[in-house]
Amino acid sequence: MLEVIPAETLRQTYVRGPLNIHYICDPEIITELLVGAGRSFPKAKFTKDIIGSAVGNGLILSEGEKWRKQRRRYSPLFAARNISALAGYFAETGMEVAESLAAQQGPVDVSQIAPASTLANISRVIFSGNEEVSSEQIRTGLIAYFEYISKLSLFDLMGLPKWLPRVKWLRSKAPVTDMRELARQVIDQRRSENRAEARDFLDFMIEALDADFEDPETTIDNLLTFVVAGHETSANALAWGYYLLALDQDMQERIRHEIRSVRPEGGIAFDDLQQMPLLRAHIKETLRLYPSAAFFARDAASTVTVKGITFEKGDALFFPVYSLHRNAALWDEPDQYDPSRFMGEPPQRGQYIPFGAGPRICIGAQYAETEIMVLMASVLRDVRFSLSSAAIPTPVLTFTMRTSGPLILETERA
Repeated sequence: MLEVIPAETLRQTYVRGPLNIHYICDPEIITELLVGAGRSFPKAKFTKDIIGSAVGNGLILSEGEKWRKQRRRYSPLFAARNISALAGYFAETGMEVAESLAAQQGPVDVSQIAPASTLANISRVIFSGNEEVSSEQIRTGLIAYFEYISKLSLFDLMGLPKWLPRVKWLRSKAPVTDMRELARQVIDQRRSENRAEARDFLDFMIEALDADFEDPETTIDNLLTFVVAGHETSANALAWGYYLLALDQDMQERIRHEIRSVRPEGGIAFDDLQQMPLLRAHIKETLRLYPSAAFFARDAASTVTVKGITFEKGDALFFPVYSLHRNAALWDEPDQYDPSRFMGEPPQRGQYIPFGAGPRICIGAQYAETEIMVLMASVLRDVRFSLSSAAIPTPVLTFTMRTSGPLILETERA
């Protein structure tokens, strides 16, 4: 998808595309279209065509009152008190990964290590303790599921009629149907346990549903939505984050010193993260250079004029976040890695949107930031990354900002 985004979006803040397409990198226009007059504009039709079969009508794709009800229902799940409890599971995974890397040393593919980490977290906070579904079933099911939803069709992106054949039609939908069945089994069993106290994400989710009824299929949609949003997006940020620190050994050492000064051993706790501003700045800079959600779109539901530009009803509003975050008109040395950008005053509103903006900003933003910080802190405390002789892959935008191939780094005990 990066190849179909005009290169001009890296230098200009607004580009008029073909037909009724607008590419928008102007922070003021972005804010007005996502927070102001366009706050209720729906997700683009092509987005629904691309991932609708995988995530159904959950929070990502629902609109209007159905979306508002779901947002109200699930917002408490991501309260700080719940994220704090989940951080303990993230720390367990982080220490296991750190121990493994420190023991083996040598070249590793962080584009594989990172998703394995977040997949382990999903197993811990959603699918754990299930007697009917094995961890191997979950692992293989999730891998097939993510592979299925990552195959995009340019026909969908271009808004071509749904009757035109897509390559995806030739592929079995079994990964989606199998994953939905696994989700149904997990939810039913956990509900039957009737736990007195919530202990993980699935417990928090069921607790919310007990207070506010939701039909079973929408619940499955949302469980899979949270799985999708909480796995590959965080994994990609981890992989690119390790790579950037392999490039900048001095920054890596400074961050390692910060982590050890706060928590020299044991599990990284949620409260520890508030004392790691340099690590947080590094992750923000990683998400600037390699935003996991590097592109999203809205369909204009009404005609609106912003800064002299008129967006007609039915126009496609494209927000190329990758270009926005590297736009030469907005950032000094936009392609250079520099965490200090996030150590002082924040960027202007609408300039930095790794999780979107407005009422539909990612509901799990704090979950994602916490997961990434805990995993990275756990690993960097004990492991040093450096560049290897292998070629560095390019970023590829499918469902998220992936690497085009293996990302091989050298590791050693720090």
